[in-house]
Amino acid sequence: MKSIDNLQWRYATKKFDCQKTLTTDQIDTLVQAFNLTATSYGLQPCRMIVVQNQEIKNAMVEKAFGQKQVADCSAVLVLCTKHVDVEYVNEYFELVKKIRSTPDEVLKPFKNQLTQSFSEKQKVEVEQWSKNQAYIALGNLMTVCAQERIDSCPMEGFLPEQIDELLDLQKQGLKSVLLLPVGHRAKDDVFSKMEKVRRPQQEMVQYV
Repeated sequence: MKSIDNLQWRYATKKFDCQKTLTTDQIDTLVQAFNLTATSYGLQPCRMIVVQNQEIKNAMVEKAFGQKQVADCSAVLVLCTKHVDVEYVNEYFELVKKIRSTPDEVLKPFKNQLTQSFSEKQKVEVEQWSKNQAYIALGNLMTVCAQERIDSCPMEGFLPEQIDELLDLQKQGLKSVLLLPVGHRAKDDVFSKMEKVRRPQQEMVQYV
């Protein structure tokens, strides 16, 4: 039941203790968890920016509609999407060959399938698909945070274009889609004491 206990412990932290910071090992755990997140086709169309610079975190508050968590947390994990095209797909299969020594004749059918699929997709369709992958990463990071007793607060409420400009993401071909401030909850965060509000489990889950 430890996993359930940890999920019961977590909540969307509304107030962080700005005097407490995560250790290098804790940050590294989250970085590895992000990189190990499952993604569709294994293409990893997401990137993560770890913002620990206090001046930058302070500047993010206005761009996050005044949410102070981005300034008071230990780090803000900015989940971004990267455009996937045929070249990107080809790079992935080169990496597969390098790591697994998989012969071209084995990879070719799947490679051809993916390159054809992405060559036919509209840009907006690929962007939505990439954004869906970022949500998978977000869910994984939140679960790992709970297991490691790291507080977090998932955020969709921010101005992506302004965050992109602040972090100079456009030059890297990235677009911010989600924020995840992480750190330690403040002792006086009243939300940490509130009971979770969830619909009855029997209403939410069916067995067939």
